[in-house]
Amino acid sequence: MKRKALALYQPWAWLMVNGHKDVENRDWKDTNPGLRFRGPCLVHASKAVDHESYSFVAEHFPEIRKQMPIVRDLPSGGIVGEFEIYDCVTAHPSPWFFGKYGFLVRNARPLPFHPCRGMLGFFGVDIPE
Repeated sequence: MKRKALALYQPWAWLMVNGHKDVENRDWKDTNPGLRFRGPCLVHASKAVDHESYSFVAEHFPEIRKQMPIVRDLPSGGIVGEFEIYDCVTAHPSPWFFGKYGFLVRNARPLPFHPCRGMLGFFGVDIPE
């Protein structure tokens, strides 16, 4: 059965599935292209690492940085966890909100690594539940 997934660069994927980040920022609304999505969503860690964001987290969230793996140990190129999307907002008090739109997430958890190709936007992945 295909499940919805969303690709994120590292370290954002790690931060999300480990419960540190509660907002996923996007330039597009969750209704794009006409599909309002709420519910469980797999987290795909892209092969690319956002080194600038890694430095941002280290500088602004030193307590989280102490727990975060070093860059070369962050898994990439596959499913690393899941969360539940429960809303899409244009403003939020979370320190993690800095996008045009924010998908609010809860119930985040890591999953065993499952290699697969990522895509832009929401995409389907065959992975056991």
